[in-house]
Amino acid sequence: MLAEPHRRVKRRPFELVSEKLIEALICVCGFSAIIFVFSIFFFVLREGAPFLSRLQMGEFLFSTEWFPTSQTQPKFGVGALVVGTLSVTILAMIIAVPFGLGAAVFVSEFCAGKAKETLKVVIELLAAIPSVVWGFIGLTVMSPIVINTFHVPIGINMFNGAILLALMSVPIMVSIGEDALKAVPDSYREAALALGATKWQLVYRVLLPAAKNGLLAAVLLGVGRAIGETMAVLMATGHSVRIPKTIFDPVRTLTATIAAELGETSKGSDHYQVLFLIGVLLFTITFVVNLSADLVIKGIRKK
Repeated sequence: MLAEPHRRVKRRPFELVSEKLIEALICVCGFSAIIFVFSIFFFVLREGAPFLSRLQMGEFLFSTEWFPTSQTQPKFGVGALVVGTLSVTILAMIIAVPFGLGAAVFVSEFCAGKAKETLKVVIELLAAIPSVVWGFIGLTVMSPIVINTFHVPIGINMFNGAILLALMSVPIMVSIGEDALKAVPDSYREAALALGATKWQLVYRVLLPAAKNGLLAAVLLGVGRAIGETMAVLMATGHSVRIPKTIFDPVRTLTATIAAELGETSKGSDHYQVLFLIGVLLFTITFVVNLSADLVIKGIRKK
């Protein structure tokens, strides 16, 4: 018998309306993140924009003099704050990237059973610790260790803050990095092992190149976590406006400055508006990091 021709399924008007509503809801959800980001940026820029006409941009970005409460001649130079933010973040990433990606490889490829589940739970618990608790750890635990180990006079410094930021960034790197490694097809692993590759050769020559986009995304999420952190660096870096000469010098970051000083300013004052301009600067730094990462990933894909 010949097969019956394909019949088009007739959908009821209610089903068509429901499908349209669901599609519209999905579109709204998709664009909502963009709308929220631009709304936040617009709010921060609006609060700080009145001071832009009186601000010397060169002095604002490169001067290390930050005296916003001076009655005679206030100074609004954020050069030392930018250097402090970048130095703590870079040092934290130097510490976090090897541990984070190494832990992701270990959990994904070398660990199994109860040990794997236990490690994943512990790593997730690290991500659940509040930042203010990390700050207390920096003040009460890490500070004496740094003083006694490295024989420095001050234990709350850039190195202390970088260690805390590294510990706070590692869970994100491990989670995203493990997902990226799991996304590599099993046929790659089977082919490498069939050719006689060892486990380490499989990781180094097959898995890491195949998952490089996801691993780079994991590192960048860690960078974003470190740049945006507030309480831990406020409590553990010394909160001193200076250009650090060594990793054991106290520094101050942009986020810590906003958190420490915004509550003490009067709304509409120059100090108030400059703090919002620092928020705009943080948005710009984050945008540059994300844009650079996007260009790097596109370059890797073309290769």
